[in-house]
Amino acid sequence: MLVEFITANRGALIALARAKVAQRLAPKATEDELTSGVPLFLDQLAETLRSTPSSMTDAIERSAAAHGAALLSLGYTVAQVVHDYGDVCQAITELADEVDAPISTDEFRTLNHCLDNAIAEAVTEYGRLRERSMANDETERSGVFAHEMRNRVSAAQLGFLAIKSGRAPIGGSVAAVVTRNLQGMAALINRAIVEVRLGAGSTQRMRVHLHELLKETESDGAMEADVHGVSLSVTPVDRAIDVNVDPQILSGAVVNLLQNAFKFTRAGGHVSLRTSIVGGRVEIDVQDQCGGLPPGKAEELFGAFQQRGSDRRGLGLGLFISRKGVEASGGVLRVRDLPGSGCVFTIDLPILPLAS
Repeated sequence: MLVEFITANRGALIALARAKVAQRLAPKATEDELTSGVPLFLDQLAETLRSTPSSMTDAIERSAAAHGAALLSLGYTVAQVVHDYGDVCQAITELADEVDAPISTDEFRTLNHCLDNAIAEAVTEYGRLRERSMANDETERSGVFAHEMRNRVSAAQLGFLAIKSGRAPIGGSVAAVVTRNLQGMAALINRAIVEVRLGAGSTQRMRVHLHELLKETESDGAMEADVHGVSLSVTPVDRAIDVNVDPQILSGAVVNLLQNAFKFTRAGGHVSLRTSIVGGRVEIDVQDQCGGLPPGKAEELFGAFQQRGSDRRGLGLGLFISRKGVEASGGVLRVRDLPGSGCVFTIDLPILPLAS
């Protein structure tokens, strides 16, 4: 009787379930979830309930696993899957009670069993797919890292051999290629170390004099700016500013922002590194002359494997890792677009009270 009730009242059940999904505060319903998701969930439950009693348990588990995988592959989060199954089931129960439908206790028990298994299998499938995705991402990162490192080593080695043999001068363009690739290798290694430490949760926060940390960054940045043919200016930092951070991770974040700025600023352009105090916080700004961002693309830069411009070299993980590193130090990393001019990346950190 329950299957017949669902089939006969499909339109009313979809409307009722959509209303429940739309009123949900978290996770917020999407348009696709309301338009396509609710009918899909309802049809899935009806399909499972059509199984014969003898094969009900196996059918529920197989169906729930398949449905969970399908829904997750369509982009639904595990929270949406769990809540949507519950909203659909609640709509069935409320409408059946409202119209006094002759549905037995056993059928309601079966409905609840369907719901329980569907949610459990969806969560299990979500975990399995996430583990596989993470493994694939890790394999991709390792492969791209090895490829990038090999290219850097090969270029530096060839340039060094050319200089060693006397075919190229020590201070010429070949030497610049060697320098650029050595710096690239150092950046790859530093980024890998930071990523490993963040992934392992092994950050070591301590009181750090910000002016000392940025002074070291300035020395390295000046050399790299010269390699890219851009100028770098750094404003003096108040010596009284201390922050509670992991120095290696924060330094890596600042260096990465500078490297991105040098990479995307046109030759002859300018990059600035400056600090300012706003309330009880310090803002570290890196401003470039990249020409600005396409509309609506600012936040996408912080996603994993996102590339900023036409230069596709690298892992596309720098800003993603930098944001994670800044957040691990209790700060915020954000970007402000300057249309037609460039971008300003800001690391916002709380200032420690003066040491007694």
